[in-house]
Amino acid sequence: MKLSRLVWLLLLMLTLAACQERGRTPQDLSTRVPSVDALATSQVLTQNAPPEGFRESVAFPQIDANLPLLAAWHYEVLLQFDGVFAQTSRRAEAFTRASVWYRQLGNQRRVVLESGGDLVEGEDVTMLEGVRLGEEAFQVRDGLCRQATADETTAADLRAGDLIGGVRVAMPSGVRATINGEAVWRYEFTVDDLLLPQVRLGDNGRITAMSGELWVAPPHNAVVRFYVNLDVENVVLTLFEDTPPVSGQLVLRYDLYDVGTDPNISQPFGC
Repeated sequence: MKLSRLVWLLLLMLTLAACQERGRTPQDLSTRVPSVDALATSQVLTQNAPPEGFRESVAFPQIDANLPLLAAWHYEVLLQFDGVFAQTSRRAEAFTRASVWYRQLGNQRRVVLESGGDLVEGEDVTMLEGVRLGEEAFQVRDGLCRQATADETTAADLRAGDLIGGVRVAMPSGVRATINGEAVWRYEFTVDDLLLPQVRLGDNGRITAMSGELWVAPPHNAVVRFYVNLDVENVVLTLFEDTPPVSGQLVLRYDLYDVGTDPNISQPFGC
């Protein structure tokens, strides 16, 4: 009897010793952690994950997509180039900037468009204003107002997506912030994800470098900020008609403001 009890005690001690050794080596862990960096990244992504429906990816082929579903807003958009005509040292500069206001009630829209630079015909800064009030549309250029027909496309119908495009797909980066008064999450994308309606690469054109950021407000399903810098070589900027290829830096900027705040949109002065 005493021998059996002694054997039992020895077996118990061996079992306890084996359990204490368990977990001291990585091979003993039930779930391995690939690296400290990977764990930190995983924690950041989890802690700052966007709401459901925005956690896998987002797509905004037109950067101002979904905005007509919102009651009111205002955005600023810019396309700017600074460089040279390809294969030369001759300077080439141009910009197009648009300010757009919208009020869903009454289908009201106002666009102020400004363009200038070497690639713009005449090289002087030009101003164009378009206003749509339901079925009526007005366009003002050089101080002269023209009323458009109901189905005629005017400056008032210009979209940011027509000017600077958007992204096919972007992935969450685990960064949350407040921009332009909105709670937003940052998304990452590559140059291959960009849709650039005003850039034609052609046979020899290429994008040599890119940096960019995309910030999305899930409650509005809308982009609040989209900034991109592109280094390009031998590309054609189709926005500026009949211009030869250029090389340099292309800057795209888009900011959405005043979501839900009614703008004052009225018939332009002189119309």
